[in-house]
Amino acid sequence: MSAENQNAQATAEPTENVETSLTQESTSQDGGKATLDESSEVKKAEFQPVTEDKTRAVSGSMGLLMDVSLPVTVELGRTTMLIKEVINLGEGAVIQLERSTNEPVDIIVGGRLLGKGEVVVVNGRFGVRITDLINPIEGGKQ
Repeated sequence: MSAENQNAQATAEPTENVETSLTQESTSQDGGKATLDESSEVKKAEFQPVTEDKTRAVSGSMGLLMDVSLPVTVELGRTTMLIKEVINLGEGAVIQLERSTNEPVDIIVGGRLLGKGEVVVVNGRFGVRITDLINPIEGGKQ
């Protein structure tokens, strides 16, 4: 074999590999399955380092949360009753709670105790005036 033929043959091999990899790449982009053969070269993926911009992340994430709705419950009190007592309830029945009238009500947001408050009436509707907020670190689950 002459030197020219060897150079031509050496040049042709990488071209075939490029064509093979291009064919495999276009096949995978079209939704088909690309397979590797012996001539395929596998390389480790390299990514840019990730850096955190804490000021931007906090304000951006808080903005995303502002439109999330949470269930808010105001609990006057609780009690436990037997099934026969529940069945006998009717109009005008009074259920006695374990909490006295001068105790504040619990304000529960998303299943967590947010604070305590007092029941008020505003324009003929019940409301709750917040009198005490619970520290979120110490706050309890309900």
